Amino acid sequence: MPHFQIEYSANLENLVDMGALCEAIRAEAVRIDAFPMPGIRVRAIRVDHYAIADGDPKHGFLDLSIRLREGRADDVKKDAVGRIFEAARAVLADVMGTHSIALSVEMRDIDAALSPKYGTIRDHLEGDA
Repeated sequence: MPHFQIEYSANLENLVDMGALCEAIRAEAVRIDAFPMPGIRVRAIRVDHYAIADGDPKHGFLDLSIRLREGRADDVKKDAVGRIFEAARAVLADVMGTHSIALSVEMRDIDAALSPKYGTIRDHLEGDA
């Protein structure tokens, strides 16, 4: 864990390089101690049906949801969400300068007792992870 899920309006499909955004978020997350590297998952999901503000189809949105296992101190989470938000803003800066886009980020804790996990990624990583 953590999981980074990006939902974005379909009108951003040709404006934003979602692969580059996912990689920028992953790269910043790896530098944050609160996010164990083997558990990082970043994905982007296009939303085809949406309505924003005054209904003008020129408006777009990008919402990033961060879910991570409970137990981190609030100051650690605040620092982490701020760093991820700034990484996303940096990737989106040019397009947001010329297009109407709402960017939001939210972090939520996952109750470990209600979220069983199993995986073999750590078994297949090169070097120490």
